[in-house]
Amino acid sequence: MTTVPGDDRYDITIRSAGLRRRRITEKAFAGLAVASALVAVGILALVLGTVIHKGLSQLSLDFFTKARPLFGESGGIADALVGSVLIVGMAMLMAIPVSILVAIFMSEYAGPRLSVALRIVLDVLNGVPAIVVGIFVFGLLVVGRGQSAIFGAFSLAVLMLPMVARATQEVLEIVPRSLREASLALGVTRWRTTVSVVLPTAIGGILTGVVIAVARVAGETAPLLFTSSIAANAISTDVSHALPTLPVAIFAFSESADPAEQAMGWAAALVLILFVLVLNIVAKLVASRQRRKSEGA
Repeated sequence: MTTVPGDDRYDITIRSAGLRRRRITEKAFAGLAVASALVAVGILALVLGTVIHKGLSQLSLDFFTKARPLFGESGGIADALVGSVLIVGMAMLMAIPVSILVAIFMSEYAGPRLSVALRIVLDVLNGVPAIVVGIFVFGLLVVGRGQSAIFGAFSLAVLMLPMVARATQEVLEIVPRSLREASLALGVTRWRTTVSVVLPTAIGGILTGVVIAVARVAGETAPLLFTSSIAANAISTDVSHALPTLPVAIFAFSESADPAEQAMGWAAALVLILFVLVLNIVAKLVASRQRRKSEGA
């Protein structure tokens, strides 16, 4: 009886010659990933450490309650804080509702071709440099009217809109189609399904997108230099006129030859970072609470 020799390549009892190589490759890849994560954390720690080291000593009650100093006098960033809160708040009111409605239209109502076309438009708009948006708003609204906080908020809203819309659209696409179909099968209208089922399910991702957008525009300087930078060093809430803001104040402090004002610039940068951190924490808490409410229902 003739014995047919077997093929060792398919014999599971024989140790693979490439097993060691695959294990080495896997460990190298895992090590590279860990090293990259450590580099990212190290860069963040370096930035935060530098800002805290140079700006923490300037934080005081006067720093938060007084307006920007003039001619070597002591002062703070109260005027810039008020202006930033007003301008970013108005930008959020302008951009977030429109962005979410655009995302809902793309995800729930638009056909495939129109949805792809809108996605490309938003991606291109998202890639437009902030300074170009500032020049656009300057030529469209500021020329002939003068600078104002409203125009500054509009320029920030233009930057926010594509970011929030794309983030919301991507999150809505993740919501299981079965949830929509179950709601529609019960006779619920499409708009009611979107408001009561789809949006609550995606609220965590939507808030994350909003926070990222707000964190970006809160630190934008170029659009505000064209739209709301010629402001008096006084605390004001008149949005029809230009208001001082934290990014513009940081820019002005950094250009100053006075070491004291340069230190105030570092302190203002620290306040801006803390603002973004608090905003992230609040968004996470709200998203977690909303998620628990939807799961409990």
